[in-house]
Amino acid sequence: MRTAYVLVRHELRLLASLAMWAARRTHGADGGRAFGYARGQGAMMFGLAFVCLVETVTMSVLLRDYPAAHRTVLVLDAYTIVFVVGLHAASVVRPHVLTPDTLRIRRAAYVDLRIPLDRIATVRRELRTTHERTDAELDLPVGAQTTVTLQLTEPVPHFTFLGRRRDIRLVRFHADDADTLVQALVRAITQARNAPSPLPGRPG
Repeated sequence: MRTAYVLVRHELRLLASLAMWAARRTHGADGGRAFGYARGQGAMMFGLAFVCLVETVTMSVLLRDYPAAHRTVLVLDAYTIVFVVGLHAASVVRPHVLTPDTLRIRRAAYVDLRIPLDRIATVRRELRTTHERTDAELDLPVGAQTTVTLQLTEPVPHFTFLGRRRDIRLVRFHADDADTLVQALVRAITQARNAPSPLPGRPG
Protein backbone atom coordinates (compact mmCIF):
# COMPACT_ATOMS: atom_id res chain seq x y z
CA MET A 1 0.00 0.00 0.00
CA ARG A 2 2.85 2.39 0.78
CA THR A 3 4.37 1.83 -2.67
CA ALA A 4 1.01 2.52 -4.31
CA TYR A 5 0.63 5.69 -2.23
CA VAL A 6 4.11 6.92 -3.24
CA LEU A 7 3.42 6.26 -6.93
CA VAL A 8 0.06 8.05 -6.85
CA ARG A 9 1.56 11.00 -4.98
CA HIS A 10 4.33 11.25 -7.56
CA GLU A 11 1.83 11.21 -10.44
CA LEU A 12 -0.21 13.95 -8.79
CA ARG A 13 2.92 16.06 -8.37
CA LEU A 14 3.69 15.67 -12.06
CA LEU A 15 0.18 16.80 -13.00
CA ALA A 16 0.47 19.75 -10.61
CA SER A 17 3.83 20.60 -12.18
CA LEU A 18 2.23 20.69 -15.63
CA ALA A 19 -0.35 23.17 -14.36
CA MET A 20 2.32 25.31 -12.70
CA TRP A 21 4.47 25.22 -15.84
CA ALA A 22 1.52 26.39 -17.95
CA ALA A 23 0.90 29.20 -15.43
CA ARG A 24 4.65 30.10 -15.37
CA ARG A 25 4.81 29.54 -11.62
CA THR A 26 7.66 28.15 -9.51
CA HIS A 27 7.30 25.77 -6.59
CA GLY A 28 9.05 26.41 -3.28
CA ALA A 29 11.22 29.36 -4.28
CA ASP A 30 9.53 31.98 -2.09
CA GLY A 31 12.10 33.81 0.01
CA GLY A 32 15.06 32.30 -1.79
CA ARG A 33 17.08 32.49 -5.00
CA ALA A 34 16.17 29.90 -7.62
CA PHE A 35 18.67 28.12 -9.87
CA GLY A 36 17.38 26.05 -12.76
CA TYR A 37 18.81 22.75 -13.97
CA ALA A 38 16.40 21.56 -16.69
CA ARG A 39 17.92 23.32 -19.70
CA GLY A 40 20.28 20.46 -20.47
CA GLN A 41 17.51 17.89 -20.74
CA GLY A 42 14.85 19.83 -22.66
CA ALA A 43 15.76 18.63 -26.15
CA MET A 44 16.07 15.03 -25.00
CA MET A 45 12.73 15.04 -23.16
CA PHE A 46 10.81 16.62 -26.02
CA GLY A 47 12.52 14.25 -28.45
CA LEU A 48 11.31 11.36 -26.32
CA ALA A 49 7.80 12.81 -26.21
CA PHE A 50 7.84 13.14 -30.02
CA VAL A 51 8.88 9.48 -30.39
CA CYS A 52 5.99 8.51 -28.11
CA LEU A 53 3.63 10.60 -30.25
CA VAL A 54 4.82 8.90 -33.44
CA GLU A 55 4.32 5.52 -31.78
CA THR A 56 0.78 6.53 -30.76
CA VAL A 57 -0.13 7.46 -34.33
CA THR A 58 1.47 4.30 -35.72
CA MET A 59 -0.31 2.00 -33.28
CA SER A 60 -3.61 3.75 -33.96
CA VAL A 61 -3.26 2.87 -37.65
CA LEU A 62 -2.15 -0.71 -37.01
CA LEU A 63 -4.92 -1.42 -34.49
CA ARG A 64 -7.80 0.40 -36.17
CA ASP A 65 -9.54 -2.94 -36.85
CA TYR A 66 -9.29 -3.93 -33.16
CA PRO A 67 -11.28 -1.31 -31.23
CA ALA A 68 -10.65 -2.69 -27.72
CA ALA A 69 -6.89 -3.00 -28.21
CA HIS A 70 -6.84 0.38 -29.98
CA ARG A 71 -8.46 2.15 -27.03
CA THR A 72 -6.19 0.47 -24.49
CA VAL A 73 -2.99 1.26 -26.37
CA LEU A 74 -4.17 4.82 -27.05
CA VAL A 75 -4.73 5.47 -23.34
CA LEU A 76 -1.35 4.00 -22.41
CA ASP A 77 0.49 5.96 -25.09
CA ALA A 78 -1.25 9.20 -24.18
CA TYR A 79 -0.38 8.64 -20.52
CA THR A 80 3.27 8.04 -21.46
CA ILE A 81 3.42 11.36 -23.30
CA VAL A 82 1.87 13.19 -20.33
CA PHE A 83 4.33 11.44 -17.99
CA VAL A 84 7.39 12.44 -20.05
CA VAL A 85 6.30 16.07 -20.40
CA GLY A 86 5.33 16.11 -16.72
CA LEU A 87 8.83 15.01 -15.71
CA HIS A 88 10.32 17.92 -17.61
CA ALA A 89 7.73 20.33 -16.22
CA ALA A 90 8.54 19.18 -12.67
CA SER A 91 12.22 19.88 -13.31
CA VAL A 92 11.42 23.38 -14.59
CA VAL A 93 9.05 24.45 -11.80
CA ARG A 94 11.05 22.85 -8.96
CA PRO A 95 14.49 24.52 -9.14
CA HIS A 96 17.31 24.47 -6.63
CA VAL A 97 16.74 27.19 -4.02
CA LEU A 98 19.33 29.06 -1.95
CA THR A 99 18.21 30.86 1.22
CA PRO A 100 20.38 32.59 3.86
CA ASP A 101 20.69 29.36 5.85
CA THR A 102 19.81 26.44 3.54
CA LEU A 103 20.48 25.05 0.08
CA ARG A 104 17.54 23.09 -1.29
CA ILE A 105 18.64 20.65 -4.01
CA ARG A 106 15.89 19.15 -6.16
CA ARG A 107 15.40 16.81 -9.07
CA ALA A 108 11.94 16.91 -10.66
CA ALA A 109 9.31 15.66 -8.20
CA TYR A 110 11.28 12.88 -6.52
CA VAL A 111 14.33 14.51 -4.88
CA ASP A 112 14.09 17.37 -2.38
CA LEU A 113 17.20 17.59 -0.21
CA ARG A 114 17.67 20.45 2.24
CA ILE A 115 21.25 21.09 3.35
CA PRO A 116 21.96 23.64 6.11
CA LEU A 117 24.76 25.95 5.00
CA ASP A 118 26.71 25.28 8.19
CA ARG A 119 27.08 21.63 7.12
CA ILE A 120 28.78 22.47 3.82
CA ALA A 121 32.56 22.12 4.14
CA THR A 122 33.47 22.87 0.51
CA VAL A 123 31.69 23.74 -2.71
CA ARG A 124 33.33 23.61 -6.11
CA ARG A 125 32.50 23.90 -9.78
CA GLU A 126 33.22 20.43 -11.14
CA LEU A 127 32.04 18.95 -14.42
CA ARG A 128 31.62 15.17 -14.20
CA THR A 129 30.12 12.86 -16.80
CA THR A 130 30.68 9.55 -15.02
CA HIS A 131 29.34 8.64 -11.59
CA GLU A 132 29.87 5.54 -9.48
CA ARG A 133 27.28 4.80 -6.84
CA THR A 134 28.55 4.76 -3.25
CA ASP A 135 26.66 4.66 0.02
CA ALA A 136 27.43 8.16 1.28
CA GLU A 137 27.26 10.01 -2.04
CA LEU A 138 24.28 11.37 -3.97
CA ASP A 139 24.59 12.03 -7.70
CA LEU A 140 21.85 13.98 -9.50
CA PRO A 141 22.98 14.27 -13.12
CA VAL A 142 21.05 16.04 -15.85
CA GLY A 143 21.96 15.09 -19.39
CA ALA A 144 24.44 12.58 -17.85
CA GLN A 145 26.48 15.31 -16.15
CA THR A 146 26.85 17.12 -12.85
CA THR A 147 28.46 20.54 -12.51
CA VAL A 148 28.58 21.28 -8.76
CA THR A 149 30.08 19.19 -5.95
CA LEU A 150 29.41 19.68 -2.24
CA GLN A 151 31.45 18.07 0.52
CA LEU A 152 29.63 18.09 3.86
CA THR A 153 31.01 18.35 7.38
CA GLU A 154 28.51 15.79 8.64
CA PRO A 155 25.86 13.61 7.02
CA VAL A 156 22.41 14.85 6.07
CA PRO A 157 19.49 12.43 5.64
CA HIS A 158 18.18 11.76 2.16
CA PHE A 159 15.13 9.61 1.50
CA THR A 160 14.89 7.68 -1.74
CA PHE A 161 11.79 7.59 -3.93
CA LEU A 162 10.35 4.69 -1.92
CA GLY A 163 11.35 6.14 1.45
CA ARG A 164 14.63 4.39 2.26
CA ARG A 165 16.95 6.61 4.29
CA ARG A 166 20.51 7.32 3.17
CA ASP A 167 23.01 9.45 5.08
CA ILE A 168 24.81 11.65 2.55
CA ARG A 169 28.23 13.25 2.97
CA LEU A 170 28.86 14.30 -0.64
CA VAL A 171 26.43 15.64 -3.23
CA ARG A 172 26.98 16.15 -6.95
CA PHE A 173 24.24 17.92 -8.90
CA HIS A 174 23.65 19.94 -12.04
CA ALA A 175 22.82 23.61 -12.44
CA ASP A 176 22.33 25.48 -15.69
CA ASP A 177 24.44 28.39 -14.42
CA ALA A 178 26.81 26.52 -12.15
CA ASP A 179 29.34 29.36 -11.83
CA THR A 180 26.72 31.80 -10.53
CA LEU A 181 25.32 29.22 -8.12
CA VAL A 182 28.76 28.40 -6.72
CA GLN A 183 29.60 32.08 -6.25
CA ALA A 184 26.27 32.79 -4.55
CA LEU A 185 26.64 29.73 -2.34
CA VAL A 186 30.16 30.66 -1.25
CA ARG A 187 28.97 34.16 -0.33
CA ALA A 188 26.00 32.78 1.60
CA ILE A 189 28.21 30.31 3.50
CA THR A 190 30.69 33.08 4.36
CA GLN A 191 27.93 35.38 5.57
CA ALA A 192 26.36 32.59 7.63
CA ARG A 193 29.70 31.79 9.29
CA ASN A 194 30.46 35.46 10.01
CA ALA A 195 27.02 36.25 11.38
CA PRO A 196 27.19 37.39 15.03
CA SER A 197 26.03 34.86 17.57
CA PRO A 198 22.83 35.79 19.41
CA LEU A 199 23.41 37.35 22.80
CA PRO A 200 22.51 35.13 25.73
CA GLY A 201 19.31 36.09 27.42
CA ARG A 202 19.43 37.87 30.72
CA PRO A 203 18.40 35.83 33.73
CA GLY A 204 14.96 36.70 34.93
